[in-house]
Amino acid sequence: MAAEASESGPALQELMREAEISLLECKVCFEKFGHRQQRRPRNLSCGHVVCLACVAALAHPRTLALECPFCRRACRGCDTSDCLPVLHLIELLGSALRQSPAAHRAAPSAPGALTCHHIFGGWGTLVNPTGLALCPKTGRVVVVHDGRRRVKIFDSLGGCAHQFGEKGDAAQDIRYPVDVTITNDCHVVVTDAGDRSIKVFDFFGQIKLVIGGQFSLPWGVETTPQNGIVVTDAEAGSLHLLDVDFAEGVLRRTEKLQTHLCSPRGVAVSWLTGAIAVLEHPLALGTGVCSTRVKVFSSSMQLVGQVDTFGLSLYFPSKITASAVTFDHQGNVIVADTSGPAIFCLGKPEEFPVPKPMVTHGLSHPVALTFTKENSLLVLDTASHSIKVYKVDWG
Repeated sequence: MAAEASESGPALQELMREAEISLLECKVCFEKFGHRQQRRPRNLSCGHVVCLACVAALAHPRTLALECPFCRRACRGCDTSDCLPVLHLIELLGSALRQSPAAHRAAPSAPGALTCHHIFGGWGTLVNPTGLALCPKTGRVVVVHDGRRRVKIFDSLGGCAHQFGEKGDAAQDIRYPVDVTITNDCHVVVTDAGDRSIKVFDFFGQIKLVIGGQFSLPWGVETTPQNGIVVTDAEAGSLHLLDVDFAEGVLRRTEKLQTHLCSPRGVAVSWLTGAIAVLEHPLALGTGVCSTRVKVFSSSMQLVGQVDTFGLSLYFPSKITASAVTFDHQGNVIVADTSGPAIFCLGKPEEFPVPKPMVTHGLSHPVALTFTKENSLLVLDTASHSIKVYKVDWG
């Protein structure tokens, strides 16, 4: 009996941690719910729950009208009510939650585990973000989202340094940004699904080039070590390489690297080997259900490895739905999973796949990944409208 109790201890701690992150935290300001007035959980009329402080911040000062930060339905601040299930859960878990800081410190039991060290963004700062990139020279983080200005640049501390890209129909505007990359000379490249184009800006937001009329639905975009741009076309099922003179704002050449891909979206390039990973979304035959598949090509565009949702299910009991792909500094393929949600390492392409969980808690809906020079993992979580910074904890 004692052995069973000792084995259940870590599992119980993990359950407590998941409850605190998933249920007992306001997903707008990331503060813990509590009985104090400003942190009391409040039901909006649409059914979503935020803390009272965020209700006050989101509501119009005179009319008290507000828009739900999650489903966008119109609500009224005066029509909110206490979320009794959350308050009751806080009471039930009271003593355990008071011990949670120690539990959080003890959670990464294995040296080298990834732990979340910093979160920035949040609703209002970001609105339904879709793409993430890191400037190789400045280290600043660039995100595209559904705000009035579509491109937002953050400094190393998570503060907003600059934003540009007006929402509009002009050629230099951005209608519906899907992904973003930063070139080696600090130009910002955005795929715009609204007018099916690729738009190039300098780092201050001045438009340099609009590439339109060549793509059915440009989606994923990434920079190569040679400062080329690879782009997936989700509707045409193709992968393209663009050679651009960024200083002059001129498209020199377009090369079609792959065709007959199944709705390719995410794309990543290994700066170590030049390998290219493409994330496909094929339909399962006869079911109409969309699965995901990761394909890895060598620098000469030879297929060296692939794995799909079914293949990964042979390693893990739960379904894995890949939503983003990147390479780490050692050339391993890293994917985000929205079903878990989680982050997995699939190993090197020549050993593909050797899946290993990297992050299994604290995420809601990860849609983009990138690594910093210091080997921190940045995860764009669209459900919480935030960027989460994970670092290796050797403690």
